[in-house]
Amino acid sequence: MKKLKKEHDSKTGLELALTCAKIAADAKAEELIVLDVQGKSSFTDYFVIMNGRSTRHVQGIAETIEGELRSKRIKASHAEGLQEGKWVLLDFDDVVIHIFYYDQRKFYDLEGLWHDAGRVEIEAQ
Repeated sequence: MKKLKKEHDSKTGLELALTCAKIAADAKAEELIVLDVQGKSSFTDYFVIMNGRSTRHVQGIAETIEGELRSKRIKASHAEGLQEGKWVLLDFDDVVIHIFYYDQRKFYDLEGLWHDAGRVEIEAQ
């Protein structure tokens, strides 16, 4: 297995979550939020949640995030939903990314399910 590039091997979960948020913002993701679920979840520390305007936009955001992180030798341990483009999940262990088609996001309401999780401030670009 390739080692992470030097500048990325010491990134914390928060830094990775914010990196993913920036990549998503550059890909025109909408309603972008980062939730801190440390101590509330046994499987991850951060959720990055966003939505796209169409199934193709959702797929494009996911592909952009995966491609950017792959170039830094950070690979998702699991990915789901890319074919359908309704809800794409990218699992980077400390960070889980949820990219929804806007109707699906309202239906699943992850923000409501994790209402006690803190929101991380995303710097304006």
